[in-house]
Amino acid sequence: MSGNPDPIATTPAKSVIAPVFKSITVECTPEEAFRYFTEEIDKWWPLERHSCIAHGSGFKEKPASCLFEQYRGGRIIERGHSGEEHVWGTVLVWSPPSRVVFSWHPMRDEKTAQTVDVRFSLVPKGTQVVLTHSDWEHLGEDAHKERNTYNEGWEVVFVTNYREYVKSRK
Repeated sequence: MSGNPDPIATTPAKSVIAPVFKSITVECTPEEAFRYFTEEIDKWWPLERHSCIAHGSGFKEKPASCLFEQYRGGRIIERGHSGEEHVWGTVLVWSPPSRVVFSWHPMRDEKTAQTVDVRFSLVPKGTQVVLTHSDWEHLGEDAHKERNTYNEGWEVVFVTNYREYVKSRK
């Protein structure tokens, strides 16, 4: 038997932080739900509270727009009134009308990006939209705190605002 220790046995297990998981049902087709989530993001996203420009200005300003570039490799960007852009993430999977996956790093370096996976499924009363936000470990020592903050934030942004926007479209 060799005196070399087993590298797998001596490597500590990586801590995995549970994803944020949100699920809603909206009364529309998956095609509509997907379009509302991506193409119309600037109509339902609360930019006055949840944007780089709002945070940077102490909530005195809001961006001119928010855009979801609709292709794999596309960006999710916030644009200011003077034309400046803030990248929130990059589209990793573009599969309308069933799924969109994107990296997520607003106001952070891209190396700290988490992953947001949004799935759209036909159900008897419309479309079930499931959002899963994972990869918190990329945030280092702030990971647990940020996960808790986003768990609350997605309640406002996704569960309330997105759902209400879809409801208003009917």
